[in-house]
Amino acid sequence: MQNKLLAARAALPGYDRTKLVTRIVHLGFGAFHRAHQGVYADILAAEHNSDWGYCEVNLIGGEQQIADLKQQDNLYTVAEMSADAWTARVVGVVKNALHAEVDGLETIFAALCEPQVAIVSLTITEKGYCHSPATGQLMLESPMIAADLQNPHQPKSAPGVIVEALSRRKAAGLAAFTVMSCDNMPENGHVMRNVVTAYARAVDAELAEWIERHVTFPSTMVDRIVPAVTPDTLDKIEQLTGVRDPAGVACEPFRQWVIEDNFVAGRPQWEKAGAELVADVIPFEEMKLRMLNGSHSFLAYLGYLAGYQHINDCMVDDNYRCAARALMLQEQAPTLKVKGVDLQQYAARLIERYSNPALRHRTWQIAMDGSQKLPQRMLDSVRWHIAHGSRFDLLALGVAGWMRYVGGVDEQGEAIEISDPLLPVIQNAVQSSKEGEERVQALLEIDAIFGRELPLVELFRTNVTEAYLALLAEGAKATVAKYAAKLK
Repeated sequence: MQNKLLAARAALPGYDRTKLVTRIVHLGFGAFHRAHQGVYADILAAEHNSDWGYCEVNLIGGEQQIADLKQQDNLYTVAEMSADAWTARVVGVVKNALHAEVDGLETIFAALCEPQVAIVSLTITEKGYCHSPATGQLMLESPMIAADLQNPHQPKSAPGVIVEALSRRKAAGLAAFTVMSCDNMPENGHVMRNVVTAYARAVDAELAEWIERHVTFPSTMVDRIVPAVTPDTLDKIEQLTGVRDPAGVACEPFRQWVIEDNFVAGRPQWEKAGAELVADVIPFEEMKLRMLNGSHSFLAYLGYLAGYQHINDCMVDDNYRCAARALMLQEQAPTLKVKGVDLQQYAARLIERYSNPALRHRTWQIAMDGSQKLPQRMLDSVRWHIAHGSRFDLLALGVAGWMRYVGGVDEQGEAIEISDPLLPVIQNAVQSSKEGEERVQALLEIDAIFGRELPLVELFRTNVTEAYLALLAEGAKATVAKYAAKLK
């Protein structure tokens, strides 16, 4: 298989892969990481003689991804999809690939404790941090964290694995590494620091102090639309390259990475591959989370309810396009602190990216894990508008869209397959309330999503309830049209 991929019709790794050094251990070898951080590292190796290589680790799930990667000498394909043409590259920066349940935790700790490891990075999705999205703090009562605290030397969670690895490095007299979150969360580095240090304090106070002194947790903002891989995706990659690659991934041409430059043991020269190294990532994170991810979630819930399977299907509907642009510019942009960015141009580029017919990014995929996403994508902006006395009609409609979606039945009476870490809590709220205003109130009482104060604000309750009742009475398509008509 190795030779087949190296003969693919694609940009191939022309650099000497034997000279790569495993300096980064990455937790979460999913599609996004392959198409984003992996590509930056590959560009550096190919064009700038970088020797920074990866050890890829999956802790839970994704056994087949790791097996597929090993089968082909750790090579995989990334195809960029535009409306005009597809292009492909074979990424060669992975030196090793491990799975906790296949290779054993000790093998993973051995990799994490290699002296040259300088960075441990993560793409484990928001739920992998075992934190409360409303507060950013570690949930010690989370089943996985509670189990790890009972058996801290054999952890299953990412915070548990990182703390145990740092504990072993400290005991061996090795230097600490930088822990870098690459997940879509506001202040992801701060969240990472919170959960790691809180977990460490629960295990060993002296270790927690050592971590606070020696480990940095830079925040990052990552952006590239990477739809979930389907058999159709793999077929298209095979047609393009001439090689079947089960570890292949497809994505849009656009990519962006803003990184807080705060590393204790060195870093690759990512800026040479187009990344931006800055002192403060937070303004960029907020811009992306609110304008891109917030409008994505808005389209995901209201699009799915209207029968639109993909984001580009929503963009064909003028009312959805109009509402998404207005949400970005009228309700999200005013809340931002970012400087030096043309937000009108940014919004126009987002609409253009959403309209890419080659991407076929499923609304159902974006709708996953809404309990983890709503606080930073919509609710923080709602709080800003309440404090400033300004309107947030579209944000309220987005929240109502989520509520209608998690009701579990679409407008045709078909069951919706909801994927969310708080699903039992959400289902309890849905099942214990009557459809209508009572349903809205029951869902607003989920503190882990809405906090304690926001649901007490009458204007917020009223706006969300009004939008929800409109969705019930008229359906998503007509309701979005009604809201869009007010904007024209």
